Amino acid sequence: MNTIKEIENWYSSQCNGDWEHGKGLELTTIDNPGWRLKINLVDTGLESRPFQRLEVERSESDWFQCWVKDAVFEAACGSKNLEDVLKVFIKWAKAHT
Repeated sequence: MNTIKEIENWYSSQCNGDWEHGKGLELTTIDNPGWRLKINLVDTGLESRPFQRLEVERSESDWFQCWVKDAVFEAACGSKNLEDVLKVFIKWAKAHT
């Protein structure tokens, strides 16, 4: 299965008529250039699951960081590393479902 489809499936499985209205997922750009991802974990099976901060620095433009803070999975990455952080999230989510 491809990464986008897996994120779609995870997101859909969280939608309960409430979660998707006040929580959900947010994807924005940053000026490095790059991406910023936030996935609210409140009221999901991942809310209290531990996550080890991950930092990968391959080069100035090839990097990503993932962490959980206040029940939000957060990631920042280079402009061509969005799939990397989505895969990190999916791997972690699958390990705890």
